[in-house]
Amino acid sequence: MNFLTLLDYSPEQINELLDFSLVLKKYQKEGVPHPFLAGKTLAMIFEKSSTRTRVSFEVGMSQLGGSALFLSSKDSQLGRGEPISDTAQVLSRYVDGIMIRTHGHEIIEELAKHSTVPVVNALTDDFHPCQALADIMTIYEAKGTFKGIKTVYVGDGNNVAHSLLIACAKVGMDVAIATPKGYEPKPWIINEVESICQETKATFQLTNDPVEAMNGADVIYTDVWTSMGYEEETNDRLEIFKPFQVNNRLVQHAKDDYIFLHCLPAHREEEVTADIIDGSHSYIFDQAENRLHVQKAILVALMSN
Repeated sequence: MNFLTLLDYSPEQINELLDFSLVLKKYQKEGVPHPFLAGKTLAMIFEKSSTRTRVSFEVGMSQLGGSALFLSSKDSQLGRGEPISDTAQVLSRYVDGIMIRTHGHEIIEELAKHSTVPVVNALTDDFHPCQALADIMTIYEAKGTFKGIKTVYVGDGNNVAHSLLIACAKVGMDVAIATPKGYEPKPWIINEVESICQETKATFQLTNDPVEAMNGADVIYTDVWTSMGYEEETNDRLEIFKPFQVNNRLVQHAKDDYIFLHCLPAHREEEVTADIIDGSHSYIFDQAENRLHVQKAILVALMSN
């Protein structure tokens, strides 16, 4: 089994991963050894830069008793045009799992197709499922439940938004997203989220009005306005997204006890003001830490005997 997108996982499986993540977090905090992957090796392929992803996966494998190998595209044969299928088959004979952070989602699908060991999606242009699992874990820790919780995403309908919407819908959270016109999530993602919400009895709202979305929010989430690969659009996006900044005026429409989330890195005074992201409602560092714990749970679920 692989971990490519949360669309492949049932609500029950997602909740099991969250439960195990909480157990692993408790072990780590209490200094309880948990070498579930002793002797196992994870190959980590990076075609996009990273801080949290690389560190959390490397530390996670170490805490689980295994080891991790860093492979950048420029330092491997992938950078010289080796077919993904060849890379998958070779690595499968060396390691026990493959993690990849790459561009097109078709790349990771091709890798998984030819790999005989589990493949983990650490980010593609369409999905960021590890981040989304950490997001909903943080929400659960802060709110104690998913029932009756409304999560609102404001900004670009990107890979982070895709996976967050799916994750919230899968666990039965109400979810809303506000984007500028033309920057909505991909239509097929919207269709998937609407279908999931029908099954889990959650609500889904898509709007171009951030105030409308923010009404009654328990959780406010945003991301950078210009994701990797779209740098040439930066100046245009700065103007287009101005009304979608998370600031004191916008959060007045949320509940008084809202929490603020951001997948980081953040651009203070662009998508969010400093007083919000550094204020008392912010859970961004708990959220970042939880990447470690959910990824350990994923790795154990996929690679453990």
